[in-house]
Amino acid sequence: MKIAVIGSGYVGLVTGTCFAETGNQVWCVDIDQDKVKSMQEGNVPIYEPNLDTLFERNIAAKRLNFTSDLEAGIKDAEVIFLALPTPPNEDGSADLSYILGVANQIGALIKNYVVIVDKSTVPVGTADLVESCIRAKTNVPFSVVSNPEFLREGFAINDFMKPDRVVIGTSDDRAKKTMENLYKPFVRQGNPIYFMDSKSAELTKYAANAFLATKITFMNEIANFCELVGANVDEVRMGIGSDDRIGKRFLFPGMGYGGSCFPKDVQALAQAGKENNFSFQILNAVMKVNQEQKTVLFPKINNYFRGVLKGKKIGVWGLAFKPDTDDIREAPALYLIEKLVEAGAHVIAFDPEAMQNVKAKIGNAIEYASSEYEAIDQVDALVICTEWSVFRNPNFALMKSTMKGNVIFDGRNLFDTEDIEKEGFCYMSIGRNSKNIGA
Repeated sequence: MKIAVIGSGYVGLVTGTCFAETGNQVWCVDIDQDKVKSMQEGNVPIYEPNLDTLFERNIAAKRLNFTSDLEAGIKDAEVIFLALPTPPNEDGSADLSYILGVANQIGALIKNYVVIVDKSTVPVGTADLVESCIRAKTNVPFSVVSNPEFLREGFAINDFMKPDRVVIGTSDDRAKKTMENLYKPFVRQGNPIYFMDSKSAELTKYAANAFLATKITFMNEIANFCELVGANVDEVRMGIGSDDRIGKRFLFPGMGYGGSCFPKDVQALAQAGKENNFSFQILNAVMKVNQEQKTVLFPKINNYFRGVLKGKKIGVWGLAFKPDTDDIREAPALYLIEKLVEAGAHVIAFDPEAMQNVKAKIGNAIEYASSEYEAIDQVDALVICTEWSVFRNPNFALMKSTMKGNVIFDGRNLFDTEDIEKEGFCYMSIGRNSKNIGA
């Protein structure tokens, strides 16, 4: 099957590469000519574990191709995926200008029946808008389908190749058959393909992300309350996670959620409610609490140094919003770093993948280290913002001899409190008892 994927960000590139892996001829289309040229030369523009292997293999097999020419990219395609950005507008609603702009162009270019798939996360009713745009430009038959992605950054290849479910929104039997054949190789173990109307499919993605964001935020509030009353959030988490109605996942407390999906999707759903005279009171609370949670470590750091951060050297481990990605969109680390710098601290940071993206965003406002140990050389304190595996079992003796101070502020609860205090560190985490001794 010939497939065109418009947009080569996280979703588009993973989608195109994985479809090529199952034998399809895929053309990825992107307006960024430099990016296209780089991909044609075999360079992966994002960091995603295992993507490079599939990427290189399918380019070599001539199944994965790249172009900035939309007409050439979609020529003779049986399915066209729209994997375009939907950034938030000022009011929080999703900006559909990229999707609708491409839809208008496609309408003037298609020559034969084609299935056009909204792969981006889009508001309810977007499939109807896309159909109207294309219908105004052509008499050629086509179908518009909603097929939301459920990819976790850091696990996107596995999530695509072995999905726990596929959601497809269409009432068109011809489109349904095409999509069913396309996804057959990915659900051979019996995982379901759910067919539903397009509006339900669109809302399913928003509802899923909003629920998970709510679960994370609820646990963060419980963690903050644990600190006030002397409870241990790890024990509370295990206690409630064993309840099958709740489940163990997304109960780890931390510095709030970030990334490309949860923040904008929760915001967009809340705004969609407002536009329909409906108030998502829970989601409004989730957004407020999450924004505060991103800097939850700052009062602890400030109190430890008795309100004097000017001139203090602070090491930071982790800049990406989560491990195994270079994505820094809405990363809690950046919010915390901003407050530390404003207070006069000198920040030196290390992240295995995200430092170039951070430097492009904030420049030399902070110092960048080449390793986790360089990032703690003579620092007064270490702050952990991302739970990369490389940070989980460090050389504590080397840390102790390298750091000037002995305090660790852990926003991801990587270490056991008793064990690390035995190593001679003052350790403050989220929702757990700690010896909060000032400097």
